[in-house]
Amino acid sequence: MDRKPILLCDDDPNDQFLIVRALEKNEIKNPILVAQNGSEALGLLYGDDDGNAKGSAVPAFVILDIKMPKVNGLEVLREIRNHENTRRLPVVMLTSSDEESDLIQSYDLGVNSYIRKPIDYNEFRRCVADIGAYWISLNRAP
Repeated sequence: MDRKPILLCDDDPNDQFLIVRALEKNEIKNPILVAQNGSEALGLLYGDDDGNAKGSAVPAFVILDIKMPKVNGLEVLREIRNHENTRRLPVVMLTSSDEESDLIQSYDLGVNSYIRKPIDYNEFRRCVADIGAYWISLNRAP
């Protein structure tokens, strides 16, 4: 069975590790592409500045942090919604931001879900496991 990758875009290596581990422990078998910043995420989705594609397929869904260097998560979301082949791509904003303006702007730009990163390790793990289970096992994408 061909499994679409999951695109994880987060600049914190500890969060990357915890997210990948939680998905794997929850039996999510999809490959996980990790982008260190928004620019790298856009490169994986659309290719580099020279038009060389880096990603092999549109991911099953994107886990996106807001506060990142180079290109922030809101700009990545804007680009995803502006491209024909990704505008319906499910995007989950998983962020430490508790700012109302980030929440509102995320939904205005078309995010599918906005989740504040839990501080407690076990809650964080369960949260990510639930995200993976929902978007891979339960959700039906167009």
